[in-house]
Amino acid sequence: MRILGIDPGLRRTGWGLIEALGNRLTFLGAGTVTSDDKRGLAERLVQLHDGLSAIVAREEPAEAAVEHTFVNKDAGATLKLGQARGIALLVPALAGLPVAEYAPNLVKKTVVGTGHAEKEQIRAMVKILMPRARFDTDDAADALAIAICHAHHRGSAQARLAEAGAA
Repeated sequence: MRILGIDPGLRRTGWGLIEALGNRLTFLGAGTVTSDDKRGLAERLVQLHDGLSAIVAREEPAEAAVEHTFVNKDAGATLKLGQARGIALLVPALAGLPVAEYAPNLVKKTVVGTGHAEKEQIRAMVKILMPRARFDTDDAADALAIAICHAHHRGSAQARLAEAGAA
């Protein structure tokens, strides 16, 4: 089962690809899709869309997982992050993939053991869980953590998706 984790952001969207065979997780790839902050919002969203679309087409994941957006004090920044998150949900859905969503605290608790872990702790635990993992940014490390979280919780995520579809 190839799982694509996506950590959405308008400036940098991290992606991480793992393979889950039972309890065994294998690192397959990771990286960052960037947008040009000198461009308008619509053009930046297109850059994210095109970058993620190329990854989905090239890597052929079976499922995707995206981190929920947290709300911060800057409403404008939260709205822009939400729009980038929309692209992160849209791209795998357009490819016909089931897409699960996870709260940041659940991702951290699953990977590190505490829901308030720091970026350094996430990077370290991803490297421990997948010694061959290579990532260029914290966003890519976070995306791998999201994929790991999905591998551990995918049964319950599928049940929630099925319930949502039945409603």
